[in-house]
Amino acid sequence: MSTAGFNSQNGTGQTYANGPSQNPVAPHQLPGVGYGSTPQPTYNPMQAKASPPPGPPGPYPVCSYQPGAPFASYPAPSGQSMLTRPMMGGPPSHTPPQSASPGPRPPPAQATPPPSVSSSSYYTNPQQTPAWQYNTAPPPMGAPTSISTPPRGPAPPHVSPTASSTGSSSTAYSPAAPPPHVSHGVTQPPGPQMHRTPLHGYPPPGSAPPSMAPMAQPNRAPFGPPPTGPLPSMNPAPPPMGPPLAHASPQPPKADGTGPQATNSFNHVDNRMGGSPQPGPPGRHLGGHYPSLPPGYQNAAPPPSAMHPAIQAATQPYSQAPQPYQQPLGGPGPAQLSPSLAAMSLQSSTPEALRVVNLLQERNLLPPIPIPPPTPCLQQDLQKINCNPEVFRSTLTSIPQTQSLLNKAKMPLGLLLHPFKDLSQLPVVTSSTIVRCRSCRTYINPFVSFLDQRRWKCNLCYRVNDVPEEFMYNPVSRSYGEPHKRPEVQNATIEFIAPSEYMLRPPQPAVYLFILDVSHNAVETGYLSVFCQSLLDNINALPGDSRTKIGFVTFDSTIHFYNLQEGLSQPQMLIVSDIDDIFLPTPDSLLVNLNECKELVQDLLKSLPTLFQKTMETQSALGSALQAAYKLLLPTGGRMSVFQTQLPNLGVGALQSREDPNQRASAKDIQHLSPATDFYKKLALDCSGQQVAVDLFLLSSQYCDLASLGCISRYSAGSVYYYPSYHHQHNPAQVECFQKDLKRYLTRKIGFEAVMRIRCSKGMSIHTFHGNFFVRSTDLLSLPNVNPDAGFAVQMSIEENLDDMQNVSFQAALLYTSSKGERRIRVHTLCLPVVNSLSDIFAGADVQAITGLLACMAVDRSATASLSDARDAMTNAAIDSLTSFRQSVLSIQQPGLLAPACLRLFPLFILALLKQKAFRTGTSTRLDERLFAMCQLKYQPLVYSMLMIHPALYRVDNLSDKGALNINERTVPQPPLLQLSVEKLSREAAFLMDAGTVMYLWVGRSCHPGFLTQVLGVASYAAVPDNLYLLPELDTAESQRTRAFIGWLRDQRPFFPPLHVIRDESQLKPMFMQNMIEDRTESALSYYEFLLHLQQQISK
Repeated sequence: MSTAGFNSQNGTGQTYANGPSQNPVAPHQLPGVGYGSTPQPTYNPMQAKASPPPGPPGPYPVCSYQPGAPFASYPAPSGQSMLTRPMMGGPPSHTPPQSASPGPRPPPAQATPPPSVSSSSYYTNPQQTPAWQYNTAPPPMGAPTSISTPPRGPAPPHVSPTASSTGSSSTAYSPAAPPPHVSHGVTQPPGPQMHRTPLHGYPPPGSAPPSMAPMAQPNRAPFGPPPTGPLPSMNPAPPPMGPPLAHASPQPPKADGTGPQATNSFNHVDNRMGGSPQPGPPGRHLGGHYPSLPPGYQNAAPPPSAMHPAIQAATQPYSQAPQPYQQPLGGPGPAQLSPSLAAMSLQSSTPEALRVVNLLQERNLLPPIPIPPPTPCLQQDLQKINCNPEVFRSTLTSIPQTQSLLNKAKMPLGLLLHPFKDLSQLPVVTSSTIVRCRSCRTYINPFVSFLDQRRWKCNLCYRVNDVPEEFMYNPVSRSYGEPHKRPEVQNATIEFIAPSEYMLRPPQPAVYLFILDVSHNAVETGYLSVFCQSLLDNINALPGDSRTKIGFVTFDSTIHFYNLQEGLSQPQMLIVSDIDDIFLPTPDSLLVNLNECKELVQDLLKSLPTLFQKTMETQSALGSALQAAYKLLLPTGGRMSVFQTQLPNLGVGALQSREDPNQRASAKDIQHLSPATDFYKKLALDCSGQQVAVDLFLLSSQYCDLASLGCISRYSAGSVYYYPSYHHQHNPAQVECFQKDLKRYLTRKIGFEAVMRIRCSKGMSIHTFHGNFFVRSTDLLSLPNVNPDAGFAVQMSIEENLDDMQNVSFQAALLYTSSKGERRIRVHTLCLPVVNSLSDIFAGADVQAITGLLACMAVDRSATASLSDARDAMTNAAIDSLTSFRQSVLSIQQPGLLAPACLRLFPLFILALLKQKAFRTGTSTRLDERLFAMCQLKYQPLVYSMLMIHPALYRVDNLSDKGALNINERTVPQPPLLQLSVEKLSREAAFLMDAGTVMYLWVGRSCHPGFLTQVLGVASYAAVPDNLYLLPELDTAESQRTRAFIGWLRDQRPFFPPLHVIRDESQLKPMFMQNMIEDRTESALSYYEFLLHLQQQISK
């Protein structure tokens, strides 16, 4: 098979050329049509379910929050009374604005001050506990708020009057005469009677349960508060609560029910357009028999040997390149087969994903290697060409037929995306005609159906479209007459080089503007010299072409511009002291062509660190500097990089400290998680309207109000970097981290003036987005810049029954301008089966994706309601799903805390979220650090955010070559993952904890002398330095193995996690111990106690 045009590194190589028939057919965009759809009723989670145990007040803070009435309710299962519980408070933080000039966010209607409460229980009155309405569309938007004017400036070049690349006017065609549908009871036991086989082809689990010890124990003390005192000893006794572990089962085999990825609001509803209905049910074969989509051109993923275990697991189900497959003419293609055929090869017994696990007995559930995401139960050939789960994955890999069925499952339905991820291979197609559905504008993809050589049926709206003449030519095989073999229908991820109709103006150049804090505080940190040297080292690696522009602005109490016009002998500094009415002194010479003025730029970077060396200016006019930068980028758009070291205290946007250090560890609700002013949000929306993104680097040991400053990046699709306690001498680990992050930031791929739209099959809708962006319309995200390290998440709902559908599809289309000035469209398409039984829904649950989506929802809940509401809602998410499994899937009730194998880690991940820096209470946490953790949970792709939620622990003093990977002639050991408990630690060993953004190497007091000398280069434990952050490069096998393993872990992520070597006496030891999620602390339950709490709530 020819691989011509399969470019490495995101389309930087040869592209597909067009065929001999140049007959461009402009995609036809029908005029806008009003949306029309009726959402399904949604469930109202249960009331008074999470009455908290009288344990420590920290993990479940006292909450008397009593929101108003819920929006809707769901019919309770038989035998269960109708209960109510308040929904997630406040509208989602990214609800599509009615206009684009923001005002202060109105407070949530239900945010009444909580009355005084007793510390002996969670709630004053155990009545209502918060929970999410997972899958509901938000209520209709009311009158516009203070947002009154749309973002100014010209529209980006992504649409044309007649051919819109992002139009989403999907036609709802009703198929005629669908086949009769037979439903069966979810809990119907297997028997001789005839019934429709579920998707996975197995009876409901629970018919032959394992023997389990009952939980009721006589003479046991009631659940009391945990003891206070120091952290648990190295070899603690068994947990104080619950039955003895003598009957604990061995560690269960790996289940395919989990996988990594995370993120704000958006309503997607179907357009209904005129036109005759197309005959035949969706997905059925119409007309002549024509072979459909044999997978012959799937790109192989990079060798798994070069991947982090979590990343390798994420790609595992789809990483093998499929074998070339040719279908005989007349046979149905993969897109036309019923997914039930795929289940025929499965055994009729209960699958591993639904194996019943008693969490109170099977304690050691964490597998030694990362668990791959579940594989959708699709026909084999479809699955081979499905989208890589690293790029596009769903919380449920089996989509319920109805919203009521989804409500009954009580699990969130959503998508997690990493749309601009660096890919080792990406097919790029150059064509004057990009084939799209004429109704819903879906791009042709592997899951469409070809009725014959000249017609194809859309897999989202089911309209039948004509195949353009040009599409008949296959550029890979250079053959004619086989449109189903084109790269567009052989790859679920593909990139198009867009023709001229996808732009209204010439693509913008790459423009980089740097805004630098040069106050006394900034000079003291020493960041300026690190920044200037890093930019000097990487100036030739900045993405761009001959049009690339660059500029610099510095500020303290005044604003300093730099004239870099060609012909000057040295840069000229121009100072503007009128910060209340900022203006540009010489607008034409402040942003200059990098290639023409490179020497002046280099001279400026060499002189900047010394220019302000003796300054005593302590004030910071950040708001005025941002206004000046906005005016500078107004004509072109581009990227604004802001470096700030203190709280802005002068001019517009000035802030005051809102943090009370004495309240950091309070068990009360955390205050000031919302912005103090809307100045930065308004400016961000102005920037977004002019295609400007703002990235914020915060390097500070003092409070900077990240809740307010972060808005400048959040709403302009920028990024936030935070380096607490940064100092060039006192904190060398932070300096190294800053240097590595800055190099990646300056040299990584970038897309300008981007927009992203997500389409889904008729009957489904998207109602909430999570990430950094601005929602320009109900279904269009504005991304002035897009980078390969940004993740997004969306929440879905089912508006119409999907009874007639075998599969549903989701498509994300990202339209952007490359740094070389090309307009490109990257398209990802995901196909998932539709099921009609709860057991099928649970079998396809992706526990890590669910955790990532819940984390995003909890961040929004913390800002719109309160942190305690968010914590309670996360706990109730675990209670809801396990209650639904027990009541609606298990046919035989058993004692214990039961979960399907695919969700066996769900309570552990929820507890990890409750103890994560973003949501924890009772532990001293700086407000900016908490807010930065929240930013990361919403912005990071899932594979990285899961490490921040549940770190990985390895023993590294006994690394061996057994099972090691061989990468570039370097041996990389693969130690097993350990549970996050001090029970797993040993004073005679050394352990590495990978917490995503930081790594800890904990050395036991009695660690083997060989490890100390051969890896750390010290003679004894007492000789280990206090602030060791670099492992010495020793010529020993042990040193090489350890450094290879740590380096390999670091290479698998785009940011640089610093390493801290810690001893028992180290100041950082509490940070290490706080990540021991399964252990009890003074303010948080242990994992076992948390399980007992869940069981208590479920059995009420």
